[in-house]
Amino acid sequence: MKHIVLKKLCEYPELCEKSANWFSQKWGIPVEAYQESIQECIEQKTGIPQWYIVLNDKEEIIAGAGIIENDFHDRKDLSPNLCALFVEEKYRKQRIAKYILDFVRKDLGSMGFEKIYLITDHTGFYEKYDWDFLTMVNDDEGNATRMYVASTLC
Repeated sequence: MKHIVLKKLCEYPELCEKSANWFSQKWGIPVEAYQESIQECIEQKTGIPQWYIVLNDKEEIIAGAGIIENDFHDRKDLSPNLCALFVEEKYRKQRIAKYILDFVRKDLGSMGFEKIYLITDHTGFYEKYDWDFLTMVNDDEGNATRMYVASTLC
């Protein structure tokens, strides 16, 4: 993991457009949705939403994740949610996801949040990083998906 750097986008407004485009390309969600959420993060600095990217030594985005109130599921009480975690394929299996997950948990803990949640259809991945399966929830399309929780008090 040498020669990479994690950046909190609230501290780097100049990376808003580049980051919004990258997340949009990875997840197929309109770039405007990411621009709006990242801009809100930049304007408020703390609280939700928050966005994070990892850059390589060429200043290319190689990974990223966000924190939003609700990641399109029916359990509005389980908040905030990690979303949009993605690591470029050639950078996988280098513990970058762990780096992001650990950083985000500590960052949210410093803001006063005790827990963080995420939804996923992956099994076995988040458990490796001290996330616990909590319950099944329904996404906005009515499909059942797995909800995980992690303490921010690392």
